[in-house]
Amino acid sequence: MQIKNIIKITLPHLVAVIVFLAITVIYFYPVFEGKVLHTNDGTVARNSSKEIRDFREQNGKEPLWTNSMFSGMPAYLISTRFPGNLMKYADAFLRIIRLPIASIFLTMLGFYILLLIFRVKPWLAIVGAIAYGLSTYFFVILAAGHNTKAIAIAYMAPMIGGVYYTYKYNAVKGALLTTFFLSLEIIANHPQITYYALLCLVVFVIVEFIFSIRQKQIVSFIKRSAILIIPVLLAVGMNFAFLYTTYEYGKYSIRGKSDLVSPDSKITSGLNRDYVTQWSYGIDETLTFLIPNFKGGANIPFERNSETVTALRKNNAGQYVSQFTKYWGTQPWTDGPVYVGAIVFFLFILGLVIIKGPEKWWLLAATLLSIMLAWGKNFMPLTNLFLDYFPGYNKFRAVTMTLVIAEFCMPLLAMLALRDIFERTVSKKNLLKGIKIAAGVTGGLALLFLIFPGLSGTFISPAEQGQLPDWLYAALKSDREGYIRSDAFRSLVFILLGVTVLLGFHFQKIKKEYGIILLGFLFLTDMFPVDKRYLNADKFVTPAAVQKSSAPSFADNTILKDKSEYRVLNLSVSPFSDASTSLYHKSIGGYHGAKLERYNELIDSVLYPEIIRFSNIAQKVKTLDELVPVLSEIPGLNMLNTKYIILDPNMPPLVNSNALGNAWFAEKPIFVENANEEIITLKTINPATEAVIDKIFNDQIKQSLFPAAAGDTIELVSYQPNELIYRYSARSEKLAVFSEIYYPAGWKCSIDGKESKYFRVDYVLRGMIVPGGTHEIKFVFRPSSYFLGNKISYASSVIFILLAVGYLISELLNKKKVQPDDSSL
Repeated sequence: MQIKNIIKITLPHLVAVIVFLAITVIYFYPVFEGKVLHTNDGTVARNSSKEIRDFREQNGKEPLWTNSMFSGMPAYLISTRFPGNLMKYADAFLRIIRLPIASIFLTMLGFYILLLIFRVKPWLAIVGAIAYGLSTYFFVILAAGHNTKAIAIAYMAPMIGGVYYTYKYNAVKGALLTTFFLSLEIIANHPQITYYALLCLVVFVIVEFIFSIRQKQIVSFIKRSAILIIPVLLAVGMNFAFLYTTYEYGKYSIRGKSDLVSPDSKITSGLNRDYVTQWSYGIDETLTFLIPNFKGGANIPFERNSETVTALRKNNAGQYVSQFTKYWGTQPWTDGPVYVGAIVFFLFILGLVIIKGPEKWWLLAATLLSIMLAWGKNFMPLTNLFLDYFPGYNKFRAVTMTLVIAEFCMPLLAMLALRDIFERTVSKKNLLKGIKIAAGVTGGLALLFLIFPGLSGTFISPAEQGQLPDWLYAALKSDREGYIRSDAFRSLVFILLGVTVLLGFHFQKIKKEYGIILLGFLFLTDMFPVDKRYLNADKFVTPAAVQKSSAPSFADNTILKDKSEYRVLNLSVSPFSDASTSLYHKSIGGYHGAKLERYNELIDSVLYPEIIRFSNIAQKVKTLDELVPVLSEIPGLNMLNTKYIILDPNMPPLVNSNALGNAWFAEKPIFVENANEEIITLKTINPATEAVIDKIFNDQIKQSLFPAAAGDTIELVSYQPNELIYRYSARSEKLAVFSEIYYPAGWKCSIDGKESKYFRVDYVLRGMIVPGGTHEIKFVFRPSSYFLGNKISYASSVIFILLAVGYLISELLNKKKVQPDDSSL
């Protein structure tokens, strides 16, 4: 009998795992053909982390710093392992299946756990998890290579479920669940998704607080809130090394406050307002929740037989076909819309009518908040409020990402509505009323745009306005109207089918089990084809194709013959938004969402103007020799030791004999008052002989001049990304400048083994006063935040493991005392 009960309890969960695995395996079948998902961001990550991975493999430890991009930066947010966090083993186990399969599988599994916590029966929870896991955005981000974002989203649902369980049921078990999943959420290493998940929880706690007052349960609320402090502390503690280093680095990155004083009102204590809101969802674009192609879908080309392509070719403009895409919304571009599913949208509205209690108000409030925040620059009063007053909000860009909250809340309320319907806890009157309202709203909108697609706007993107001939406008309008009509019709059909299933169950024409199965089938047939629009088999390639695409060019191979240490400027790509150069060289540029603030300012003020001036001249010359005189006119690039400039990957690179090398002696320090003066003065000096120094370092420089003398030399004799050794010989005290990025939070310096001070010069570089004679200088990167953080992470991990094991032993010893409300988990 006991075995039968165990089978009865575990069977639905086993079926759930099998179903989720089957769906993801079928969707990502190319993986089992030996292919890999080839994405832009995945390629960027591989290129950016090449030096780090090589060092780790060769030395068995973390470098924590890389010189492969932006002339040098911490490796924390690129590829760093934190051994103190023992939860990484649980994360590795859950991710044992290869990406991208693991991300969608875990997304479904996590939502399934959440629905069980909300007392949804397992079979319906399976269906709900499918509906949530197939949300289009999750596939769009995988197609772009946003793997950390996808994993963070997967852990978001069970983490929120743990908090809910703490407030509603067993506080101790809920706290342990919260600790476990919150720790995994942080390990996923996508702070922006974690921030939005916590924002969703803030709304939940506020609503819970209001209802606790109304229900006179404020004491219980306070106790359970106090208990939740423990999982927060433990999860933060287990991830302390990562969080501490990220926090420390954030102060020096573009996510921190600039040292420059600017009257620009768009500046915040974090990112620039324009940068934060560059990707803002159009207000009317929100209807993609219901009609995926409401704004054309994505920046993908029109089909060959489309009216746009036909019109362009007919008018001898076929060469412009690639310049026009289906998407015509207000975002700069997009890989795909946020589509939660027509039936899910319908059920969400239905839930607003039939669900009672705090859950409805929490999910509605969080949904509306996330949508309005996603509007960004289209709804600046709310955006400004959050940028100015909500801690941490101004550290993140692409406000459209807040829609992950709505994508979580809408399916959850939809499944709660189905739970109550299938449990027959909703009165006939309320159910029929809810179906009428929900079908009227969602079906009515779909029908409206099916008949009148022109209500969606002009069908012309901001970039296309004012420059199109009538024949092209007519073709674009016709194609884009067709996309809206087609998707409006399919959404209307799915809504009507969903209504039919619910009415069939209500009037006892369809059994509960069949109703659940039918809804699951409808979710699959609705979402699966839409997902395939943005992530299909064409995105997968063989490993050989990936290697071929990243093979070194002729210019790369030429440069790699040089075994000295130098940097490369690649002008055959966009140097500051491309990481391909970092795969083989130490690059002046790169791609990262959190560059060092000062280096970013150097790019804007010094490097970009130099590159533009150089590129304009390069376009006019016939031979590389004609560019040699120009190399003396790029002092910013020269001080960064830019020895090679790639103009064409298939041609030899330009060798820059004006590059100042790894280190040199400057003769004249020039003191300035602040960062503004520092960067302005930098544009006027010769960095080979002069060095701009902020007055805050005055105490380290006692002389006003350090004359050059014959025989003075300084050279780099040993290089590792986290350790640089120089040897120099000088007749007297010198001002040494190192072509390495100044970052005081970890770099330690010594002369002949004795710790020495160094300071910032030339806005971004390191400098120091060195005594006369022959000596060895060593720079070592050993950030205390990393090593102390790992000790705290290890201690917190052990504490959590002991608490979890202790709780399990206690439960086994007191088996008879298990409460009925725990039976479904």
